[in-house]
Amino acid sequence: MTRGPKPKDNAVRRNKHEHATELDNAAQAGREMPRGLGISTAGAKRFWRTWSTAPQTQTWAETDWTELEITTKLVDELYRGELKHASEIRMRVAKWGATVEDRSRLRMKLEDDPEEKPEEAAPDLPNSDLDEELFKLLNDA
Repeated sequence: MTRGPKPKDNAVRRNKHEHATELDNAAQAGREMPRGLGISTAGAKRFWRTWSTAPQTQTWAETDWTELEITTKLVDELYRGELKHASEIRMRVAKWGATVEDRSRLRMKLEDDPEEKPEEAAPDLPNSDLDEELFKLLNDA
């Protein structure tokens, strides 16, 4: 036995948000990291490369890019051992839609490409450098 009235045959979703954003999941060219930032760790360079080529950057204004620069400096300090910056970094990347949950809350949807090939590792920063940095960071704490 079902409760309530029978649903209409042509039911329409009415909770679709008018300001929802659908982002193209295609590879972005990205921006080059400003030399004046003085980033020295491989982890922070990878952070910049990941975010500068992310689909979210399609809609970014110049102020958003400035926030990425500031956050990259915080990530550089994090990789140098300043673990107190971790929560600030997490709050900032959540506002950009870092995780599936963050994107859902921001009403962002990434367009799925069924023919998408898995990404290859970036040739300019070997993973061994990142592993060494993380190993040092975790052992010094």
